[in-house]
Amino acid sequence: MFRGSSATKIDDKGRLKLPTGFRRQLESEYGPDVFITSVSGTSARLYPLQIWEEIEAALAALPKTDQVKQRFLERTSYFGQEATLDKQGRVVMPPILRDSALMVGDVVVSARLDHLEVWNRQRLIERFEDQPFTDDDYAYLSERGI
Repeated sequence: MFRGSSATKIDDKGRLKLPTGFRRQLESEYGPDVFITSVSGTSARLYPLQIWEEIEAALAALPKTDQVKQRFLERTSYFGQEATLDKQGRVVMPPILRDSALMVGDVVVSARLDHLEVWNRQRLIERFEDQPFTDDDYAYLSERGI
């Protein structure tokens, strides 16, 4: 399970340098293979390939006519790409996603339990300002024992 966040950079060749802690955990628990994608195009989701394959299996169990499944697959396929970390812990971000999510320069890699999210640093700060965590959010979690 991934925890925390770390600032890093995407270089001029579109390579994300995975922060050391996340890299070690990814490689020791899952290996170097990942699936990088997005649903919204505003951030990237970096899944260990094993976790992504579990998601695919769950999706395959849904009816082919399921419209939410189809929309999810349209987006994750459009933005998505399999990749392997190189020996320096870098991975090339898919160009379509890199452009859509403004993945240049300073980025933040943030844990989402079973995967990582990558955000343009400024865009993430704006998201926090636009979508604050409210008292209602705390109450919602409290009702669920969190």
